[in-house]
Amino acid sequence: MKNLQSRATLSSGYSMPWLGLGVYKVQEGQEVVDSVKTAIAHGYRSIDTAALYKNEEGVGQAIRESGVPREELFITTKVWNSDQGYDSTLKAFEDSITRLGLDYVDLYLIHWPVKGKYKDTWRALEKLQQDGKVRSIGVSNFHIHHLEDLMKDANVKPAVNQVELHPLLSQKELREFCKAEGIQIEAWAPLAQGHLLDNEVLKSIGAKYGKSTAQVILRWDIQSEIVTIPKSVKEQRIIENADVFDFDLSAEDMKQIDDLNENRRFGADPDNFNF
Repeated sequence: MKNLQSRATLSSGYSMPWLGLGVYKVQEGQEVVDSVKTAIAHGYRSIDTAALYKNEEGVGQAIRESGVPREELFITTKVWNSDQGYDSTLKAFEDSITRLGLDYVDLYLIHWPVKGKYKDTWRALEKLQQDGKVRSIGVSNFHIHHLEDLMKDANVKPAVNQVELHPLLSQKELREFCKAEGIQIEAWAPLAQGHLLDNEVLKSIGAKYGKSTAQVILRWDIQSEIVTIPKSVKEQRIIENADVFDFDLSAEDMKQIDDLNENRRFGADPDNFNF
């Protein structure tokens, strides 16, 4: 984990960068094109989008205009809840890949565990992987019981579980389960949607290293072996978020951050969502 190109090895045999750019709520058009191109220009190689975000076309345009070979990039997208089910997932994937303008995606995720549908959705993901259209397949927002239920009938284990994860919601039990099962944990909302930027504990740790609160959190992710995808549309913030490979948090710092956990969510609970 020495630089922005450092990668985690997935159970699929492929690898993904420890740090990437998330584009949730980044507007389709110039905003998403500019933010993705800026990130790639500054060394990012992982971009995380989704059908729900309605900016896959802009992400694809930015990839083509970046000048970086496709094989160097790691592109993630996700199937939305209303598209879940076997046939509808296959169609949703074709729609996503058309919008992106790509031949394949590196990671395709089930966005939420829609009851009664996610097993059929998973079968579709297995087929997409088998057909070479997706390199790695995974899930998002799955609790332990969802994973256990899915894996009972799955031929392929999820390579990744992307969940809300930050120092106020450290997901320790889920992380331990996923590690034991060879599933890579990935954090969305790693900065707790800005709720942690004024935290005194994090500020004092940052002061020791000459780093911002956001940089401390992202470094905690990486040292905890959590893949992380902070979102930003500002060039300076995109650069700052990636500047986390030149220092190490001490064991004491790590414990202080671990101790901030309150099991506090800012997004929906995967056991209770209506969308």
